[in-house]
Amino acid sequence: MRAPAAALALAVLLAAALRPEEKLTPEERVEIIRGLTAEFATAKVPLPRSKKPLAVELDGKFDRAVWDMAQKEHGPAARQGDLVQVTKVTIGGDRLVLDINGGFKGGRKWYQNIEVGMGGTRPVGGPYTSAPGGTTLALLFHKPLPAMKASEIKKLLAPVLDFEKRSVTEQYVETLPAPIQKAIQEQRAVEGMDREQVLLAMGKPRTKVRETKDGEELEDWIYGTPPGRVIFVTFRGSKVVRVKEAYAGLGGETVTPPGPPI
Repeated sequence: MRAPAAALALAVLLAAALRPEEKLTPEERVEIIRGLTAEFATAKVPLPRSKKPLAVELDGKFDRAVWDMAQKEHGPAARQGDLVQVTKVTIGGDRLVLDINGGFKGGRKWYQNIEVGMGGTRPVGGPYTSAPGGTTLALLFHKPLPAMKASEIKKLLAPVLDFEKRSVTEQYVETLPAPIQKAIQEQRAVEGMDREQVLLAMGKPRTKVRETKDGEELEDWIYGTPPGRVIFVTFRGSKVVRVKEAYAGLGGETVTPPGPPI
């Protein structure tokens, strides 16, 4: 009787080993993009500027010779200890690609975070990074991405980027008016927010549309994909002036969602 039992146990183990790993769901993709976009981190190693994504393995290792070559060719994107920001997240077939500080063509410019007025110049726009440039990282899985969350990806990137030191972001949010703090915590946009606050609350929009109406230039950030709930966040200048929710059908036509039953 022992032989059949042992054979059955072996069959169960083999079946478990051959069972396909759970794949990343659409909801998890949204959570990862929203959970990483606009996040701040501290560079634990020097990051070079690079036209091609800098490869990082799941164990945190990378080809230092390749990184050093990119550093010599294009200069630094971030020094060890610099604060950087994830500005774009792309989920590929076997990798997760992160633009840091706007990617290769990004980085801080002399005129960013500066407002010119009657009293001279002063910094504006909330948190900003101390890094001299931008670059792109690719976290390599060498297979389709499994089911996971943004918090798990941050742990995988821990040898390169420390997401735990988020005091700059947290302190910035704490300086905001209570309604905007509450909206960011609830991941929604409200009137009066600026672009950075909307990114913190809702992540990157699906698309942006600009138009001139009555002599004023407006910009809509559109969240959601038809068919289903779509949110339009409208900016006039740097501030949100309207947030509208609608339902979009397959053809793209939108209608205002019905109110609650009376």
